[in-house]
Amino acid sequence: MFKSLNFKVILFGFIFTFFSSFGQSFFLGLFNSSIRDALSISHGQFGSIYASATLLSSFILVWIGKKIDDFNILKFASYVIALLAISCFLFSKISSVVFLFFSIFLMRLSGQGLMSHTATTTISRFFEKTRGRALSTTWLGLSLAEFILPLLIIFLLTFVDWRNIWIVISIFVIVVLPIITFSLVKNIKLDSRETINLNDVKTKEIKQWKRSEVLKDYRFYIICLTMLAMPSIATGTFVYQSFIVSSKNWGPYVIAQSFMVYSVLSVITLFLSGFLIDKFTSRKLLIYMNIPLLVATFVLYYFNSPFSSFVFLGLIGVSNGLSNVLGSATWAEIYGVKYIGSIKALTTAFMVFSTAFGTALFGILIDNSFSIEQIALVSGSYVLIAISLLFFIKNKLNPQYLQN
Repeated sequence: MFKSLNFKVILFGFIFTFFSSFGQSFFLGLFNSSIRDALSISHGQFGSIYASATLLSSFILVWIGKKIDDFNILKFASYVIALLAISCFLFSKISSVVFLFFSIFLMRLSGQGLMSHTATTTISRFFEKTRGRALSTTWLGLSLAEFILPLLIIFLLTFVDWRNIWIVISIFVIVVLPIITFSLVKNIKLDSRETINLNDVKTKEIKQWKRSEVLKDYRFYIICLTMLAMPSIATGTFVYQSFIVSSKNWGPYVIAQSFMVYSVLSVITLFLSGFLIDKFTSRKLLIYMNIPLLVATFVLYYFNSPFSSFVFLGLIGVSNGLSNVLGSATWAEIYGVKYIGSIKALTTAFMVFSTAFGTALFGILIDNSFSIEQIALVSGSYVLIAISLLFFIKNKLNPQYLQN
């Protein structure tokens, strides 16, 4: 399916999305209880700190992320790796609320933000004919992390201090990742593109939108409303998984085991969505992205049995698989790839912001005695509104073609 150089770029993206997991909410949420116990803070206090630190990282990402349009990818990736390693090490030294804020800020910026931004921007720019399949394969890195890390970390926390786990992670990042990155993308330039067959039909040239132009396009905001539903709700779920477990009277391992279903369905959806995007375009699939998420909020609202946890996270996994690929491919299809780094820096920042919003909202609702069922109702209402608005513009998502 992919030629040698193409494969190296995809493997680079795969590895970077895997390592982005250290700054993702599902991973950081695993240390929620340990950190709260160490600092003697409440769910709401942790959520507020997490949200404000994440919010700050989203603002910084808008500026830093656009630099990927100016630097050789190897150089940009090297800076990101160094920042991630430093962030992981500092996370092991958390000793106060101020330090917690600073550490979460760095982890969210370097991990969730820049690692995933570097991977998806590189893939979106490099590939065109097989962009959907390339992105779906790339996001398998995060799905693999979501599959193996929750149970691994919960197991390790039974006999290893959480701070030592982060020290090991930081060493692993700074030793292993630079070597892999150099071997994979040392020859990739800003104008490098996928190797294709000479008899491939040339596609029509589309307008290359600058970020300032995108910000004036009303479609951008409606699409963003849809794109941000998944990260905001999923983040709230991941960060407050202990609250959900206690509310539903599930065992301590139910959520961790459910993550395996989440990961498997994410992977299956990633594979299918990649082929579907290359066949039908992401613009036509976008309307279906959050329907499983909507059903998931219904499941969380109505059902209490441990089995419903598997259904709930499984449905989120389906929407996650769709959103990971559609979230990168859609922008490239509509707005072109010349300024894709600048555009994706903005959309990635919005995504990070939405995770801050989701975390803060969940925390505020929990501290104000909202039940998990009421929180599910609020989440489902937002998803329904986003789907409805997208439905009205679904036939207006085509790119602008240039005249020959």
